[in-house]
Amino acid sequence: MKKEIRVLQLIDSLDAGGAERMAVNIANGLLGRVKASHLCVSRKEGILKDTIHDEVGYCFLNKKCSIDIRSLRILRQYTRKNKINIIHAHSSSFFLAILLKLSLSNLKIVWHDHYGKSEHLESRSKTALIWCSLLFSQVFSVNEKLEQWAKDKLKCKHVLFLSNIATLNKEIEPQTRLKGSSNRILCLANLRPQKDFENLLKAFRIVVESFPDWTLHCVGKDFEDDYASKIYRHVTAHNLSKHVFFYGSCSDISHIMSQCDIGVIASESEGLPLALLEYGLGELAVVTTDVGDCKLVVQDAINGILVKAKDEKQLADGLMRLIGNKELRLKLSRNLKHTITHSFSIDAISKSLLSHYNLIFER
Repeated sequence: MKKEIRVLQLIDSLDAGGAERMAVNIANGLLGRVKASHLCVSRKEGILKDTIHDEVGYCFLNKKCSIDIRSLRILRQYTRKNKINIIHAHSSSFFLAILLKLSLSNLKIVWHDHYGKSEHLESRSKTALIWCSLLFSQVFSVNEKLEQWAKDKLKCKHVLFLSNIATLNKEIEPQTRLKGSSNRILCLANLRPQKDFENLLKAFRIVVESFPDWTLHCVGKDFEDDYASKIYRHVTAHNLSKHVFFYGSCSDISHIMSQCDIGVIASESEGLPLALLEYGLGELAVVTTDVGDCKLVVQDAINGILVKAKDEKQLADGLMRLIGNKELRLKLSRNLKHTITHSFSIDAISKSLLSHYNLIFER
């Protein structure tokens, strides 16, 4: 007899990052598939809060430091009250999950690794993670490099590649009206160095020389740091202010994509970017750098265009190839949507997720 699963997704914040969107997607997607689905945010609420389904149990801890006794007590009370038996901890939230398990020994801990710099794993900090992994019942990795890293480095014997899940919430009220011309390229990415906005802007400058009526629209969190300032200075210095627009974090992604023709990923390092999957559901033609597991989703010239990372000429050529051929754009976007719907939807991924939840209790 299968155990009734009451699972809580644990995440540090609800900012619009990949790990955060994945935690919300799983919590929403498990409704009706498990006995109870919950989500706990430890440190900071954010724009994704509005995307959580009303039936998902919700808890906010307002955690202030690494070991916050008050927050741990609140989480322990919530876990006991709702009879939660699995904590599915995303990214750095594993440490809080381990502290909780020390007082609730029957609790099962699943750790979900979303590490975005999978091209630079040699520099990853891992000492605390290695020892905590002794208490993990399962590790999920969002790409094959992270899966192999976990098998080589961690103490947990049960490691599995689990693809990111693509969903689009079309119920979010449309708010964002994109600027510029109606010929639009979209980049869904937080302003972080690994997303390589410098390379994207260099490529787009080449594009504008041939297609001055096209514009680039960047949607993602601005951390108001030196990197963001550097990117804004680049736009100004190269006279791109009338062609490149920044919007910060937005929740109405489906509406934003409906205003665009092409989606782009210029990253120098990735796991499996949720933006790529969302572009597919939004029926955008895609150009992406060949990093992380992007090539497991995009077959070049079949359902998208793959280009070399940190090569502005290749990226520009890929974008111009789509700009100059509307028929190709439509063909690739249809094929990508088919790929995402059949291989990366909650229906496709939930079977694997649930089977491994159940296996935890059978071992």
